[in-house]
Amino acid sequence: MTTLTLLGDKNAAIPSDYAPEILEAFPNKHPGNDYLVTLHCPEFTSLCPITGQPDFAAIHIAYIPDTLLVESKSLKLYLFSFRNHGDFHEDCVNIIMKDLIRLMQPKYIEVYGAYTPRGGIAIHPYANYGQPGTRYAEHAAARLLNRPLTA
Repeated sequence: MTTLTLLGDKNAAIPSDYAPEILEAFPNKHPGNDYLVTLHCPEFTSLCPITGQPDFAAIHIAYIPDTLLVESKSLKLYLFSFRNHGDFHEDCVNIIMKDLIRLMQPKYIEVYGAYTPRGGIAIHPYANYGQPGTRYAEHAAARLLNRPLTA
């Protein structure tokens, strides 16, 4: 666990802008088991890239780990790093998913953003991924195509 630098650091600062390098992972003690890890950030904030106005969402992450898991404090600081970052809702969800894939190489992952309405429309982007050539890739394709259109 010596690779974890943020856990236990009471002075860890929230990055002032998007910071994927802050993400940390630790070894999965049960790599032979398939199990689901779910994480929920109900206070996610980013900025509209056009108007600069804040966008608010609840971000839901679920994944089946392979050999690594994301460390939750680093994830919290990473998600907070979007507060001054300008990107559309769909971009944020895909960026979060791709950064977590790079970090952990999970068997399966999905990221869902439940954004609050602005201008009378709520946007709820969903992205998922399964390791190519495995049953997880097949599951990801089926889940994406059969997911209900509402949360």
